[in-house]
Amino acid sequence: MIDVYTADTPNGVKIPIALEEIGAPYKIIRVNLSAQEQKREEFLKLNPNGRIPAIVDHDGPLGGPFAVFESGAILLYLAEKFGALLPADPRGRVNAIAWTFFQVSGVGPMFGQARFWRRRAEVNPAAIERYEQESARLITVLERQLRDTAYLAGETVSIADVAHFGWIDVAEVYAGVDLSTAPSVARWREALRARSAFQRGVAAVR
Repeated sequence: MIDVYTADTPNGVKIPIALEEIGAPYKIIRVNLSAQEQKREEFLKLNPNGRIPAIVDHDGPLGGPFAVFESGAILLYLAEKFGALLPADPRGRVNAIAWTFFQVSGVGPMFGQARFWRRRAEVNPAAIERYEQESARLITVLERQLRDTAYLAGETVSIADVAHFGWIDVAEVYAGVDLSTAPSVARWREALRARSAFQRGVAAVR
């Protein structure tokens, strides 16, 4: 059993989706972000950075409970533990990891900043423009990749797709991105929305 400490956010849906795709048992432990539960001492023991998601694997590498934090690290940990969501060939594996890093270092932070400033339009219009433009640029990077592949690392779903999905699913609302200009990304998003494991993973945190 894997305890998943999470909330209904683009980052928060990643781990339930991954576990649904893998078919591994898990339990959702909701973290109330508005109440700052992620900053409480008991949560900081799981994630010193005070962010969701975090997991506790009760059958960790040494046979006991093992905590993992940072969504990208959790996805890689689960993929390696269960032998799923990573291509078997070395090139595909590295591509999946690279695109996962692209999400955690680029898409997530930029979309998050775009949303923050879009909700404060009267404060700093220049900030909105900056982060909307960077979000749009990141979408063009994804568009180029997805023109030639069904999924980000090739022809099968990987941790890279799981990492991106929650953010691209809200791209218009969070970052003002117009996916009509990125038809390959829009096609990819609809394909993932149609997967039952993705649907169950999203529903688990709603």
